Amino acid sequence: MKKTLALILVLAMCLTAFTACQPATTATTEETTATEAVAEATDAPEAAAEPVSLTVVTSYGGDDGNRANYEAALAGYEAATGNTVLDASATSNEEWKAKVMTDFETGTEPDVLFYFNGSDSDAIISAGKVVSLDDIRAVYPDYASNMKEDMLVASSVDGKIYSVPVNGYWESMFVNTKVLEAAGVSVPGADYTWDQFLADCQLIKDAGFTPVAVSLQEVPHYWFEFTVYNNGSTADHLNVPASSSDETGLKWAAGLEDIKALYDAGFLPENTLTATDAETVQLVADGEAAFLIDGSWKIGFFQTNCADHLEDFALCYVPAKGDRAATDLIGGISMGYYITEKAWEDPAKRDAAVKFVEYMTSDEQVSIFSVTAVTALKNGVTASDSLDSLQNSAIAMCAGATSVVGAVQDKLTSEQRGDLFANVKNIVTSKITAAEAIDSALAK
Repeated sequence: MKKTLALILVLAMCLTAFTACQPATTATTEETTATEAVAEATDAPEAAAEPVSLTVVTSYGGDDGNRANYEAALAGYEAATGNTVLDASATSNEEWKAKVMTDFETGTEPDVLFYFNGSDSDAIISAGKVVSLDDIRAVYPDYASNMKEDMLVASSVDGKIYSVPVNGYWESMFVNTKVLEAAGVSVPGADYTWDQFLADCQLIKDAGFTPVAVSLQEVPHYWFEFTVYNNGSTADHLNVPASSSDETGLKWAAGLEDIKALYDAGFLPENTLTATDAETVQLVADGEAAFLIDGSWKIGFFQTNCADHLEDFALCYVPAKGDRAATDLIGGISMGYYITEKAWEDPAKRDAAVKFVEYMTSDEQVSIFSVTAVTALKNGVTASDSLDSLQNSAIAMCAGATSVVGAVQDKLTSEQRGDLFANVKNIVTSKITAAEAIDSALAK
């Protein structure tokens, strides 16, 4: 398959990770590593003459694998500058996104925001609520100078760059190897097909386990991405249909029908229509389910909650069909730090906000946060030789990637995305057709 630029980036990341990766295996190790990085960093911000309080909102909340790293970094920044960070972080979901947008609409936005690129940020950029890198660099010429320019995501609103990334993401399939072994199923390889997957799911179900851990109530979007991908290719995955009847619309409908087929076969949790994401993920952690599609951030969950049996889990490829190979991944750099116009226009906060982002996106901090994820660092991540079994599995998975493409859901507005994913459970229960769900979403 013809490799894309994104493939080059993710393979470069994976190869670098074998000799240049900074892991975070437990909360204690993460905090110690972060503290050492603070002490050794040569570009730590200088103490401000007049300490200020910064309000910061990120997605490093809840059970995010980097929560401990984030807390340690905040403590390091505060110790180095004398400033105070008022942290208002929470778990990233649609509710969190909506609250962030509401805060901007009501004038209660934070000083610094760690948030998504793409259509999710269009509203605050169009409203002039965040500051571009060009404007910041006019005053601070070295701002984000440690990042590769071609990996900084430009806004579709005006083509300017507004956010500085820490690390990116990949999406792939986590497996509980003990469940597979008990069901007589081999760990999937690089040539894993959809037909093999369906046969394996039946064996797993017959053995008394749940084949696929997914909450169609809360997170149908991972399976949506890959089932749509399975009915297309890397070249056309980011196309958005004009209607359910055009070529892309038919592809989306076919993908949604594949999810319905899994539901009809009884391969999903019995409570998939009402369960939370946390509940279905726990099925894999507890050895009750075999397969889970999730992102690179989920490694932290297993490290924290399954430390005593981490070797029971591995990364493999999502089963493929059609023009997509199993080794074709979804990934990219989807989030970054924004400085709000509110903080930029405040003489007391401007410098503190800039130094905060510079600190959080320094080589030292990005290395701590990235582990096996994509980064935009010019120098790559800081070396470490203490990777655990799941991290090594993730690196091997990435090293075998043949292409990588972004998530097409990011091309939809929040209203379209919310409507489409809310209807997935209605599609699988035959209350609405896939075509009707697509047209409903596009009409938003």
